[in-house]
Amino acid sequence: MSTVVITASIIVAVIAVAAVLFTGRGRASGEHALKRRFGPEYARAVARHDGNTRTAERELDERVQRHGFLKEQPLPPGAREQYAAQWARIQEWFVDSPWEAAAEADAVLARLAKDRGFPGGEEFEEQLAALSVHHAGQVHGYRKVHMAVRGQAGTEEMREAVVEARDLFDELLTQRPDGSGRHRPQSCDDRGHAPRPLGRRHTKG
Repeated sequence: MSTVVITASIIVAVIAVAAVLFTGRGRASGEHALKRRFGPEYARAVARHDGNTRTAERELDERVQRHGFLKEQPLPPGAREQYAAQWARIQEWFVDSPWEAAAEADAVLARLAKDRGFPGGEEFEEQLAALSVHHAGQVHGYRKVHMAVRGQAGTEEMREAVVEARDLFDELLTQRPDGSGRHRPQSCDDRGHAPRPLGRRHTKG
């Protein structure tokens, strides 16, 4: 075998190895970015696809492509106070009517998300996907309360769902100037938010 052929073979082999390494590093970098962006939503996507990380990452990538450039809209004047009052009523209702209170929490979150510029109407899955891109750490509470009122959840499960859903409610209710970081409420009183605790009833749902 000539020196030219041997040299060419070595070059081809080196290029092939480099391509494999580059692809592996690129995928690892993409996986890290998705984990950082989606947090617990990344693990839920992997679990939903029976541990298939490639399929889960493809789904999350598609979410970012569809909703990554969405700009959250400011709420109309007076809307924050109205929404805060609605959530306060939800917490008051819960002791006597847990299912109705959870259903109202689900509906209020859907309206609030739509007012902030996320997909609305009957498109729950699309709205949830968009919210997961921008509020990955809080979106599961909304999913949980939505499923609770459509399943056979007991009172305690609905209470936990409403409590978790409050995190997304607070995120969406808090106004943020363009380019600024997220400003969480300093306290319930000075921002007009209802208190978090929900009464427990030891009854079967």
